[in-house]
Amino acid sequence: MATEVQVQQTPFGREERPFDGKRVINHSVDGHVAILEMCDPPANTYTHEMMRQLDEAILNARFDDKVEVIVITGAGEKFFSAGANIAMLNSVTPEFKYYFCLHANETLIRLEQTPKLVIAALNGHCVGGGLEIAMACDLRIARKDSGKIGLPEVALGVLPGTGGTQRLARLVGKARALELMVSGRTFSFEQAQDYGMVTDIYEGDAASFREQILDYAKQFTSPNKAPMAVGHIKRSVQTGAEIPLDTALALERELQSALFKSQDAKEGLCAYNEKRRAKFIGK
Repeated sequence: MATEVQVQQTPFGREERPFDGKRVINHSVDGHVAILEMCDPPANTYTHEMMRQLDEAILNARFDDKVEVIVITGAGEKFFSAGANIAMLNSVTPEFKYYFCLHANETLIRLEQTPKLVIAALNGHCVGGGLEIAMACDLRIARKDSGKIGLPEVALGVLPGTGGTQRLARLVGKARALELMVSGRTFSFEQAQDYGMVTDIYEGDAASFREQILDYAKQFTSPNKAPMAVGHIKRSVQTGAEIPLDTALALERELQSALFKSQDAKEGLCAYNEKRRAKFIGK
């Protein structure tokens, strides 16, 4: 007689992945903001297991209707992330390294294509694969004087293989991206802001930085903003930038058409005509 298997589900109806190891991604929710924290001291370097946990957390945030903005940060005060765990890479086969990079690419594409705003809170050093994670986010905000940023993989005889060569070129242009990667130099968050890699820089200690990040993130959630509009703007930009203009304009029209049918669009237009502040509900 067959034994019935009890499947544990998340609150959103998805099957929970069995887990019996070290928890290296902390997932919490504050209001409409999901906080995904990389937590593997001392440098929050990532292994395949961390990427699997990050992938799961991204999917959970996608499926959670209450979550409207995602924040990714690192545990502690010194590192956002120093990238891939070099000890792990030294101990595995070339084939494992290939599939490790493939899964990491798939995870970051999933993050990039999630129709919710994603903010990287750079609480410390953000180098190598850590910067590659940050570049897959929509906005990057750094804590002043908390660390350096850069892609130094060339010093290891490899290239930035988790999207770094592609996303950095799209952020700063080919010539600047090439210079930064072939030199492998790290630099300040202020310099990164000048290059267009960092959106803003906040002053303060680690605790106040996190509070400022949450305040910043909440301005993009209901009732302050229409989360569907924020998500559709992201989809239009992220997808539209990679396709021909006429196709991108068609995508923009379809997304706008969907928004015109939403309750939030009706509320926004009525509030404008009635000269009052709109109160959005995410529908």
